[in-house]
Amino acid sequence: MPHETVHMPVLQASDVTIVPVILSGGSGSRLWPVSRSSFPKQFWPLLSEHTLIQETAIRGAEASLSDPLVICNTEHRFIVAEQLREVGIANPRIILEPVGRNSAPAIAAAAFLVAEKTPEAVMWIMAADAAITDTDALAQSLKIACHAASTGRIVTFGIPPHKPETGYGYIERGAELDGVPGAYHVASFVEKPTMDKAAVLVAAGRHLWNSGMFVVKASTILDEIKKLEPKIYNSVEEAVQKRTVDADFERLQDEAFRSAPDISIDYAIAERTKLAAVVPATFSWSDIGSWDALWELSPKDEAGNAMYGDVFLDSTRNCYVRSDGIIATVTGVDDLIVVVTPDAVMVSHRDRAQDVKHIVSRLNKAGRKEAVAHNRMYRPWGFYESLIQADRFQVKRIVVEVGRKLSLQKHFHRAEHWVVVAGTALVTRDHEQLIVRENESIYLPLGVVHRLENPGRIPLTLIEVQSGPYLGEDDIVRIEDDYARP
Repeated sequence: MPHETVHMPVLQASDVTIVPVILSGGSGSRLWPVSRSSFPKQFWPLLSEHTLIQETAIRGAEASLSDPLVICNTEHRFIVAEQLREVGIANPRIILEPVGRNSAPAIAAAAFLVAEKTPEAVMWIMAADAAITDTDALAQSLKIACHAASTGRIVTFGIPPHKPETGYGYIERGAELDGVPGAYHVASFVEKPTMDKAAVLVAAGRHLWNSGMFVVKASTILDEIKKLEPKIYNSVEEAVQKRTVDADFERLQDEAFRSAPDISIDYAIAERTKLAAVVPATFSWSDIGSWDALWELSPKDEAGNAMYGDVFLDSTRNCYVRSDGIIATVTGVDDLIVVVTPDAVMVSHRDRAQDVKHIVSRLNKAGRKEAVAHNRMYRPWGFYESLIQADRFQVKRIVVEVGRKLSLQKHFHRAEHWVVVAGTALVTRDHEQLIVRENESIYLPLGVVHRLENPGRIPLTLIEVQSGPYLGEDDIVRIEDDYARP
């Protein structure tokens, strides 16, 4: 993989309590077809052996000696928990949004939760899917930001631009804050500009890219939300007060959170508050908002090509070529993005990498499931993937992790035949329980109540053959479920 995780120095120079807050709600459509709403870019290892959310959590934990508070949607909760567990984040606080309402309500929820015990704690708010290098410089910038935040400021990191960029908002730096060297008043915010306007901003030398990271006391941001966006404040306060605990997760109350306005923290607070400050960052940062940005961050061969997976190139320059499945060969081209997944291929000129989102929009309008879902679908118990799909039958591979089990369920439109190819299955079929071993099979007629469990010590893999007039995933009637799914 391109680079290894660099451990970050613990922040020692400030007495404040720092709580890392990770926002994991995006779909990352500009990195389609790898990133899709069913499994977006923060859950992929794009730059190291760790996924982006793992890298973010490691940075937060090592800088603050605290486990993170993560805001995510219900569908991703087990992916988040498992990926954090894999990198030793033992006690993350995972908060589930019943519906996406953009960053302002999410940050408000985090602030209410932090304020319950430590209202003067400083929240380090960051997206789950950004890349940061030079962690020594990050620690120094964070120290300055925490100092400014402890005086009641809402602080963001501004990234000195090295080229005109239309994918970022800009922050105009004002005068330096009194008593906080290295932190500055915000003179203005500029929305994502045209290329010509971006060139003017970069040439002026006063503007920084808006990183979207914020450092602020919980009490400060709540006071500003209450003043500037009282509807968000009231709705989220109720959603937090009426939250429920579901195993290792905290669910915000649906009706109250749903009533909160759908708005970003930039529009709701940052661009309107008089408390905004910016710390110009000396560390390298990218939101990895396009395949071209990923090409820039990746190691390259002598011809400027970045490659991942089973890839062969010839007479090719300055390309990014990735295959997560079959062999990909590219010959005699320059400046292309080529991405191959098991169910989709995307080719784009590097200069048009941002336009991938237009293709995703067209796929959505055409009702193509490839726009939002991968062929491999992750579930709390493991994953499944379709191998063959035809009229009235479908063949899937199902993998169940050790100790996990599917819901007790039945179907109205399909029968199933399971063949175990690795591991051992414990199958409930109506009122009987059966052990099914490797190279053995079991038939589940239409309407039978059934459940699949893995009682063994290795992952259970089976081939499922479905047959019937309707094979949709919504033909599942759950009778009992360990994971509180409807």
